[in-house]
Amino acid sequence: MDIRKVKKLIELLEESGIAEIEIHEGEESVRISRGSSIAPLPQTVINAPVPAPTPATAPTESFKSHMHPEDAPAKSDYSDRGHVIPSPMVGVFYASPSPEDPPFCSVGQEVKTGDTLCIIEAMKIMNQIEADVSGKLVKILAENGDAVEYGQPLFVVETEDS
Repeated sequence: MDIRKVKKLIELLEESGIAEIEIHEGEESVRISRGSSIAPLPQTVINAPVPAPTPATAPTESFKSHMHPEDAPAKSDYSDRGHVIPSPMVGVFYASPSPEDPPFCSVGQEVKTGDTLCIIEAMKIMNQIEADVSGKLVKILAENGDAVEYGQPLFVVETEDS
């Protein structure tokens, strides 16, 4: 894009009441804005390599079982112990609505279909995860603040059928 065109755009911007202008010519583009207090939006880089996180302390058993299959216990699906409720999304597991509140559920508790078991935060949205069966909660497989993956087992519920 010719520098004279850019200068002309700046002059037009100053003369008008427009706060920002963006022009595309083929594969080239220019955006000009005047003294805005709005911070620029972050640019997303697609397909950029992401380094593997290095834990500061030894990982817990539940974390290891999701990092490397060879570190997982022999029966990592827990289906032999009851109905498994997996994570429906990637996010952060929270056992209670806030740090001061008691957890939604605890081991040994009877849960009913539709009871809230936890919250998973994904993209700053809090998603309540509900029981899809009724029964006795026999295992909680994630800890408060854990990062969880899609399909990762979170709870094991002993039902009448199991």
